[in-house]
Amino acid sequence: MSQAQDTVELTKATLSRDSRVLWHELNLAIKPGEFVAVLGPNGSGKTSLLKALLGLLPLSSGNVDILGRPARRGNPHIGYIPQQKGFDADTLLRGRDLVRLGVDGARFGFRKASLLAEHYIDEVIESVGATAYADMPLGLLSGGEQQRLRVAQAMVGKPKILLCDEPLLSLDIASQQAVTKLIDMYRRNHGASVVFVTHEINPVLRYVDRILYLANGRWVVDTPDVVLQSQTLSDLYGTKVEVVRVKNQVLVVGESGVRVSQEAHHGGEA
Repeated sequence: MSQAQDTVELTKATLSRDSRVLWHELNLAIKPGEFVAVLGPNGSGKTSLLKALLGLLPLSSGNVDILGRPARRGNPHIGYIPQQKGFDADTLLRGRDLVRLGVDGARFGFRKASLLAEHYIDEVIESVGATAYADMPLGLLSGGEQQRLRVAQAMVGKPKILLCDEPLLSLDIASQQAVTKLIDMYRRNHGASVVFVTHEINPVLRYVDRILYLANGRWVVDTPDVVLQSQTLSDLYGTKVEVVRVKNQVLVVGESGVRVSQEAHHGGEA
């Protein structure tokens, strides 16, 4: 039996910005149905990694392939969930209009040859529990309601890869749990890969297969049990780091007691 094709593959991938190396010779292959969390401090290149996968940011060296082909803009096999940012109160765009953008590709400046039937859009909206407010202006919805619709927008094209850029940012705990479950349900039902950038590992830890941790231009990728260890992160940061576990919650702190990242927090800055 042939092995399933990797959905994402980075080979000796290096990315530099303003003469600073964000990550050097990154090697990462992601399987269909795999959930990979991307962690690291601010400025470590987490969002830049997603931009490279979207074909929006060229590598300094190395290769990035999506389903065996070079990354390119407007790849219909990719669904993208951006950081949670509220719409202005006077935004008149309805929830279903936002979801429909995931069909015609307006987010990436291209249009597909045909639109999915309206009833299918209704089905996707229902699957994320947003039917009750799908026809309301986005500006009147809560952050959690808006983010459910962004998840639907990413799913509506039936992508094979979901790229999630801090999708839990500024959400309350209940909304974090709901959004994460929706993403996990989609990947299980469709065999899609998930690349989930976050400062907050605790809300997603139960779903994660592997963690890619970026810091100081370096990287490590392995299972959560291997990556979230004091020795692993101390080696990565080049200084003493402690990983503390309390009641299934993970906290990462530096030598001075300062949090290295925000893994134990519900909410934080990008």
